[in-house]
Amino acid sequence: MRVLLAGGGTAGHTSPLLATADALVRLAPGTEVTCLGTPRGLETRVVPEAGYPLELIPPVPLPRKPNADFFRVPGRLKGAVSDTMAVFDRVKPDVVVGYGGYVSMPAYLAARRRKLPLVVHEGNALPGIANKAGARIAARVAVSFPDTQLPKAEYVGLPIRRMISTLDRAALRDEARKFFGLDADRPTLLVTGGSQGARNVNNAVSGAARALGEAGVQVLHVVGPKGSAEPDKADGAGRDWAPYIVVNYVDRMDLAYAAADLVVCRAGANSVTEAAAVGLPAVFVPLPIGNGEQEHNARPVVDAGGGLLVADGALTPEWVAGTVPALATDPDRLATMSAAASHLIPRDADEKLARIVIEAAEGGAGK
Repeated sequence: MRVLLAGGGTAGHTSPLLATADALVRLAPGTEVTCLGTPRGLETRVVPEAGYPLELIPPVPLPRKPNADFFRVPGRLKGAVSDTMAVFDRVKPDVVVGYGGYVSMPAYLAARRRKLPLVVHEGNALPGIANKAGARIAARVAVSFPDTQLPKAEYVGLPIRRMISTLDRAALRDEARKFFGLDADRPTLLVTGGSQGARNVNNAVSGAARALGEAGVQVLHVVGPKGSAEPDKADGAGRDWAPYIVVNYVDRMDLAYAAADLVVCRAGANSVTEAAAVGLPAVFVPLPIGNGEQEHNARPVVDAGGGLLVADGALTPEWVAGTVPALATDPDRLATMSAAASHLIPRDADEKLARIVIEAAEGGAGK
C-alpha cells in the first residue's frame, strides 16, 4: 500500500501527520509513506528526520478576507494542483490523507481529479477552509474533537507521537529534570508557545521571574526558534533562586512534560491534546488571531477542570505573578487537575486514523 500524507507548516499539522505515518507502518508493515509539504514549513526538517520521503509543492495561502492576494489564488492553486498531480505520477498513491493548511487544498483537488480515495483529518475544534472543502469530497473524515461540524465526521481524536501517548510522567520525572539541569524536588513550570514560539507568553512569564523564584518555582522556558526571554531577578542577589532555564527548542517533549508540574502554553490542538493526554495541568493562552479555534480546542479541558484559560491580552507579568506561583505550589490542586484532564483525551488516535486510511485504500476509488 502506498499512502500520501499532505500537511505542513507548523507542528499542528506535522506532528499528527508523522504519528499517523508511524502507526500505518506498525499496523501494515510494508506500507510506503510519502509526505507532501511546502518549502516554507516545519516539515522540511522534521519529515526527513523521521525517515520519510518528502515531496514539495508551492504554498497556496487562502486569505480570510478579499485583498490583492485573494485574486491570485486561482492561478496559484491551478499551478499547485498541477505540481501535485506530478507527485502522484511519481508516487502512485493508493490513498491520500490531508490534515488541512496550505498544502492540503491542492492535494484534495488532485485526488478528486485522479479519483483516488481521500481521507481528511481536522485537528482543531473549528475546521479551516481547506478541510471544509476537502470534507465534501472525502471518502472518510476524522476529527479531533467530538463536536466538530464537518460532513461525515468520525471522532477519533488527534494522533500524537508514541513518546507522548505512552508517557509515564512520574516514572520519568527524575531523569527528565536531570536532563534539563533542573532541581529534582522543586515545583516546575514548563512554558512553551508551540513550535514557533509566542512573544507575549515569553514576555509575560519571564517578567514574573522574581515572583516565581521567590515562591521556589523553577522554570523550563521553551521560547521558540526565534524567540527570547530575559527573566529579571536582578534584585534577588544572594537569594536561593530557583532555576530559570531558557532554551529555543526541545526535541524531547516527553521529557519536558515529565519534568513539569504545570505548563503555560498556547491552545493549538497539539498542545491541548498532549498536555491533557499526559495529565499535565495547563494554563492555556489562545492565539488571538484566526477564527477562534484555539479557545474552542481548550474549552473541554478547562470545563472539566484540567486547565485554566486566559486571553492573550490578559496574560501579563502581573497576572502570572498573581496566579501561577500559588497554583504551581499546590500539589493537591494540581493532582485534581491532572486527573480531570487525563480522562478526556484518547491516546490511540494514531491507530484509529491509520485503520481508517487502510480501509479507505482497500475500498478503492474516492467518493
